[in-house]
Parts: sequence; structure tokens; C-alpha cells
Amino acid sequence: MTKVIGLTGGIGSGKTTIAKYFESLGIPVYIADTESKKILELPETAILIQAKLGDAAFEKGKIDRRKLADLVFNDKQKLEQLNAILHPLVKQHFKQWLHNHKSSPIVIKEAAILFESGSYLDCDSVITVVAPLESRIERVVKRDNISREMILQRMHNQWSDEQRIAKSDFIIQNSDRLQARQQADEILKKLTIRQN
Repeated sequence: MTKVIGLTGGIGSGKTTIAKYFESLGIPVYIADTESKKILELPETAILIQAKLGDAAFEKGKIDRRKLADLVFNDKQKLEQLNAILHPLVKQHFKQWLHNHKSSPIVIKEAAILFESGSYLDCDSVITVVAPLESRIERVVKRDNISREMILQRMHNQWSDEQRIAKSDFIIQNSDRLQARQQADEILKKLTIRQN
């Protein structure tokens, strides 16, 4: 039976870097954010979003992700409406992906909102990646080219590290890449021992 290991952390914590490290070790990794962006591109998803949120997130008949982000990150109700559309679609997609990887003893499901979406309930264990606030802000400014205020707004819409840690089985402190990898290796050893 394949074990599903949830991997989460706040914006800029470096969870994708850790996910890629697990992938480099040959473990199948599902990046929920990447898959959800693909699902967002589907015409049938656009129809659902337009029906719920109107035209504000669209540019020339297509979803504009930046406009959509601006729309939902400033309005909790709209964010909930978007999540109500996307989460079931991502969940269904993950189920199919998991079926395709059923020969793997362990798979990783990386999701920023693993707890908020309730999908942590489908995981056998959860790893939370944490990093100092200023490091996180710096990473996101570089990566997404957005303002500090916008980053803090997004952080405000996510669970705090304390909330995540309280519900997690493992924590990776990601202020130093080498140490974070060593922590990931230790967790993997523990998971493999549990597996046998």
C-alpha cells in the first residue's frame, strides 16, 4: 500500500525545493500548485470560475492568474469560492495520479494549503517546512516580483507555522539548504523504517 506523505509550509518556506530534493531521490512528487494551475487552464474550469466570480479575473476571455490572485487574496469569500471549485478537481486529479504510482512505497503530495483544504486527512504523515519570516519574504520577492505588502497579505490568508506544526508529524527547518536536506534524509529513514 502506497504511503502518502503530505509536504506543506507557508509561502516562501522552500517546500518546493524540499519536494524537488525528494524527487531527486526517486520518490514520485505531486505538486498541487502546479497541477492546479494546469486545471485552471481548462475551459471547463474557466466556465465555473466565471459563473462564481464574474469577469474580473479574465483578460480576453481567458483567466489571468495575476488578476485572479489580486481578486481572491483581498477577499476571503472569493478565495473560498475559488477553492470550492479547484479543490475537488485537484483531489480527483491526485487520486488518478496516485493510482498511476501505486507501485511506489511512498509518494509526496506537496501543497501550500494542505491543512486549509482538508487534504491532510488523506495523508499518512505530514512534513511542514518552516523558515524565518524575513528569508521567506526575500525568497518570494525574488521569485514572484511582488511587494512585501502583497506577500504579507497572502501569508495572512494561510495558516501560521504554529498551526501547521501542531498538526504535523515532522518539521524541516529550512534556513540552510544542506541542513534542510539532512533533515529530509532523517525523515525519510524514519518513514522507511515505519514502512517495513
